Amino acid sequence: MAITVFNDTMQKFGAPATVIRQYNHWSVMLRPAQLTLGALVLVAHEPAKAFSELSSESFMELHQVTGQIESALKKAFNYDKLNYLMLMMVDPDVHFHVIPRYAHSQQFTGQEFIDAGWPGVPNFSQINHTDSATNQLIIEHITACWE
Repeated sequence: MAITVFNDTMQKFGAPATVIRQYNHWSVMLRPAQLTLGALVLVAHEPAKAFSELSSESFMELHQVTGQIESALKKAFNYDKLNYLMLMMVDPDVHFHVIPRYAHSQQFTGQEFIDAGWPGVPNFSQINHTDSATNQLIIEHITACWE
């Protein structure tokens, strides 16, 4: 199901250009600021400001969505760990930052990607700078790995 109205959080993270996959209740998007290679944002479509406000249908679909995210990112980049962070300090719509974690630097299109927080918590103050062309290549690579 393709949605055409994007909430404020989705727009902040570049929708519609960064959308990788849409479901009835969730959208999977590339995080434009690549904290680590393949960093995503998983955003709820419902106008909920708290996790507990989501519908039971949204929770049911979340199981399918997270399984497909994990499979696609593993196939695309073979991460070591995967973190789901629901911070919602700045952007109030229900969303997760999905952060693949890597023990060693990764290469993609000739660029080195570092996980500055490994093995601790993700370091949001140090991102891997990418341009829109590189981000589009990451989107295409993840999309090709989606099942």
